[in-house]
Amino acid sequence: MSGRGKTAAPKSKTTVSRSVRAGVTFPVGRIHRLLRKGNYAQRVGNGAAVYLSAILEYLCAEILELAGNASRQNKKLRIAPRHILLAVKNDEELNMLLGQVTISDGGVVPNINVALLPKKSKTPREESTAKDVQSQEF
Repeated sequence: MSGRGKTAAPKSKTTVSRSVRAGVTFPVGRIHRLLRKGNYAQRVGNGAAVYLSAILEYLCAEILELAGNASRQNKKLRIAPRHILLAVKNDEELNMLLGQVTISDGGVVPNINVALLPKKSKTPREESTAKDVQSQEF
């Protein structure tokens, strides 16, 4: 009985991607490869790719949520570049982040200068009361 029991069968190793381990949808392995190939630094840690993929996933989810709301307000079922532009420009923090970015086919944010708007005229009731006041003074 010198430890000669049944030997355990070798377990078949199933590969688990780093994206699944990190719990993110964006590809951690691809981002890690691009960080290494991009010559951003001499050494790139494993955590950097996980962190960056989580950040990119969060930003995409935030922009898509706001763009979906914009498309729903315009009674459209499909998100267009116009909706992405409206989502980014109407959010203060995303506008700071993507302020200098040009979105192709996005158009411009609707805005009319206050000086160009027509002046409000007095209602007929206000004009009659103003005349009554003048006639009583004289």
